[in-house]
Amino acid sequence: MTDVSIRIATAQDVDWIAQIHGTLYRRDEGFDDGFQPLVQSVLEGFIADHDPVCERGWVVMQGDRRAGSLFCTRLSKETAKLRLFLLMPELRGRGLGQTLLSNAMGFARDAGYQAMQVSTYSRHAAACALYQRVGFVLTDSKPARAFGHDMIEQSWQIALSEGAPDPK
Repeated sequence: MTDVSIRIATAQDVDWIAQIHGTLYRRDEGFDDGFQPLVQSVLEGFIADHDPVCERGWVVMQGDRRAGSLFCTRLSKETAKLRLFLLMPELRGRGLGQTLLSNAMGFARDAGYQAMQVSTYSRHAAACALYQRVGFVLTDSKPARAFGHDMIEQSWQIALSEGAPDPK
């Protein structure tokens, strides 16, 4: 994994991130065609309006090609929100996701956030296991209809500082 690096996302990454999310989620999850435009919209909003002091995106690079992404955005003054966490299948299971997540958590802590939240679906078992392994707590779980499927939407949260409210 020596040829893998992480860099800050730029506007030039938007189309690739949206396209790869659309492609992989359509192929692997059966998501409908509404997913990729949503990702594109989220990314374009981030690029246009984010505050680089407290919001950041990262792109995983394998050599000179993009291979993943993760974004830390502001949910509230106290809480950061993770978005668009993806690794190419060939890089999964190597600890890179945990490294990327730890990097985002460190950034959020340094930016002054007390907690971090992420929303996902229960069918994303590997992601849910990673969140649980690093200390996130499941705070909400409810049925949802999204991207052509009935799923269970989950919210996970972790305290980033000692004085942060317990998410349990």
